Amino acid sequence: MTRLLLLLPGAGIGPEVTAESRRVLDALALPGLTVTEGLFGGASIDRHGVPLTAATEAEALAATAVLMGAGGGPQWADV
Repeated sequence: MTRLLLLLPGAGIGPEVTAESRRVLDALALPGLTVTEGLFGGASIDRHGVPLTAATEAEALAATAVLMGAGGGPQWADV
């Protein structure tokens, strides 16, 4: 059985926290687990102009689980 975990690091401290989570997951080497990453929050706003793209939303809905980091900061308060 294949399981899909989508990491959404976000912005601020989120990427640091999810990077450590990824290290733990990689060390565990769980059989049947595929880990992918996407953008959301401030990181997605900076790259795509929106906090969550339709493609990332579709990935999240198709995933077995989603791990989200921090999503924003004061620089995106008006978005």
